[in-house]
Amino acid sequence: MAEVKWKGKPEMSEGLGSGERLQSLLVSAGLNRLTDDQAIKFAGYLALIQRWNTKTNLTSVRNEEGILSRHFVECIACTRLLPSCIRTLLDFGSGAGFPGIPIAICREDIAVTLAESQGKKAAFLNEALRVLELNAKVHSGRAEDLDQVFDAVVLRAVDRMTEAVRSAAQLVSLEGWLGIMTSDADQDRLVEAAGTGFEWGNPTPLPGSESRLVALGRKRK
Repeated sequence: MAEVKWKGKPEMSEGLGSGERLQSLLVSAGLNRLTDDQAIKFAGYLALIQRWNTKTNLTSVRNEEGILSRHFVECIACTRLLPSCIRTLLDFGSGAGFPGIPIAICREDIAVTLAESQGKKAAFLNEALRVLELNAKVHSGRAEDLDQVFDAVVLRAVDRMTEAVRSAAQLVSLEGWLGIMTSDADQDRLVEAAGTGFEWGNPTPLPGSESRLVALGRKRK
């Protein structure tokens, strides 16, 4: 990425060098580079995570390299598996915004809803959306309480994952998509929890791991 000077919000000028490092990690993982604007937004997102992590436990991965390689690269890889027809997406149990915020950065055509029931994490998500100016909104509550369905629902590292997948499956529209970021050891159990109403393709391995993967299923009519 060429050197870029950010002229917008001052929060977005922090850590621009991390955008260059993220580009390098993506290339090493065999993934296409981000646009300059996307890389800048990821740099701003990283700076927000690191600042808020000092007072709120957003993620146990606290070092820059770990956030870039484990969280960002994996979520970007997941984003690029999503079909182009998706227009609405729910990040079920968003936490620090994974994978919903990377999806919103990379796919501006998707209206993303971040569902997070913990108040401090929901406050962080609202601040991230304000600073990054993304096409997304926060549902500060349980995803199960939403009264709408989505073209896609995605989950990553949610508490009580089996029950979460079961609930998430109910929020997917007919012919919509359910994306589960998990491990090969848990894949069969979670796919079973989604019920028999989905058709599943072959899982896609995530970069940098021999066990983590994305399972993507389409809801039958």
